[in-house]
Amino acid sequence: MTALMRAYVRIVDGVNYHIGRVVMYGIFVMMGILLWSSISKTFFLPSLWTLEMAQFSLVAYYMLGGGYAMQLGANVRMDLFYGRWSVTTRAWVDSVTVLFLIFFLGLLIYGGIDSLLYSLQYNERSPTAWRPLLWPIKTVMCVGLVLMLLQAVSELIKDIAHLRDIEI
Repeated sequence: MTALMRAYVRIVDGVNYHIGRVVMYGIFVMMGILLWSSISKTFFLPSLWTLEMAQFSLVAYYMLGGGYAMQLGANVRMDLFYGRWSVTTRAWVDSVTVLFLIFFLGLLIYGGIDSLLYSLQYNERSPTAWRPLLWPIKTVMCVGLVLMLLQAVSELIKDIAHLRDIEI
């Protein structure tokens, strides 16, 4: 394993770890928005922005936290066979299946960037009464997808290192 690969894994894991730890508290932002929505509907006039803002914060929460979840192994697996396999067999299977994930994330990034450029070019707005600009949330989505792609490559490097008995 080259020093470049070790540095890549260290940097990507560190970035996703720190972003994930910050974004983890986004649940409180969503709770605050939804609490305000309930209060405003009960005591005042209903706010136009609360539902969409809660949706946007949820998107930021799970898109930016995706790489962190992948790093922790918190993603969902079919454990029928996987749980019984040895660590080496798991590394073999993970190193193959992560290639499909990398391909899929690449397609999502391609589509996301195309959609983001469209939003920027035409100043796209949501078709709701609030009508917020959509490019900020599309930017967050693209950043989250890139972070997940970088983490997937990091996981591939770690699996290959495990198969070659190299410590990272």
